[in-house]
Amino acid sequence: MPSAPQPSPPPSEVMEFFGWRAAAACSGLPPHIVFARREAEAGPALAACDRCPVVRRCLEAVAPAESWFDGVSGGRLWRNGRPVRLRRDTGGARDTGGARAA
Repeated sequence: MPSAPQPSPPPSEVMEFFGWRAAAACSGLPPHIVFARREAEAGPALAACDRCPVVRRCLEAVAPAESWFDGVSGGRLWRNGRPVRLRRDTGGARDTGGARAA
């Protein structure tokens, strides 16, 4: 006879075990989105950061510049530990890499 499913632990125990990560707005997103290297793929994670209560803690814990991080942390997209300039940061204008528009 199969055993009955075990009840889920109360939210307070989950928060205690997982800490700040349990409160992160991106906690339910797939890893390929959170650790994306391109803005288009990272969009859902970046949007989650806009409403996340633990953005600062995330940035402190990940320390992207020190760890050569790739992905989304603290409301920014990082590649090789450097913040990526996003189209949404420039009001939708493409970054031309310093080239002048004719």
